[in-house]
Amino acid sequence: MACSKPVKAEGETMAVDGAPRKPRILLAASGSVAAVKFANLCHCFSEWADVRAVATSASLHFIDRASMPKDVTLYTDDNEWSSWMKLGDNVLHIELRKWADIMVIAPLSANTLGKIAGGLCDNLLTCIVRAWDYSKPFFVAPAMNTLMWNNPFTERHLISIDELGISLIPPVTKRLACGDYGNGAMAEPSTIYSTVRLFYESKAQQGNGDI
Repeated sequence: MACSKPVKAEGETMAVDGAPRKPRILLAASGSVAAVKFANLCHCFSEWADVRAVATSASLHFIDRASMPKDVTLYTDDNEWSSWMKLGDNVLHIELRKWADIMVIAPLSANTLGKIAGGLCDNLLTCIVRAWDYSKPFFVAPAMNTLMWNNPFTERHLISIDELGISLIPPVTKRLACGDYGNGAMAEPSTIYSTVRLFYESKAQQGNGDI
């Protein structure tokens, strides 16, 4: 699917030692069928930004790794401590948090939403979330069955993550993968991409280079 490209704003790239650089976007997928669109999402963002990707174990069932952009590294739970040997070595979830300017979880499953709302951190993705610097933008695009979306727990969890400063890209109404029709489908990759990019460019136009 084609990705819409917002008009380039002056100053949209960020500067390091006076030299402009692309924004750094950390994309993550949790265990929803909508993760079949994750490679497409990564392609959308990689045309504009430097991208690194994180996938939960459950999401790997749906992600076609062969379709991922060649220049995007995909990190999984297996990578979390594989390179850590001694005190002083880098910790992956901390390094990814430091590297990223913006984080996007798409899809955000009901399970991972509940974990974030409860402060749990039992995998690479939720450890990044728990260690996140909430002065930096953070977007989520939920995907779940309609009854799961309408469940009272979901409302409570959405309130909790909103209090953290996490921005919601709402799901849409359509025929779901399970066959039900209703709200809960992840927003299209092009919508997620344009939402994040327009946010970034709006901040750049305001002269806020350190988003």
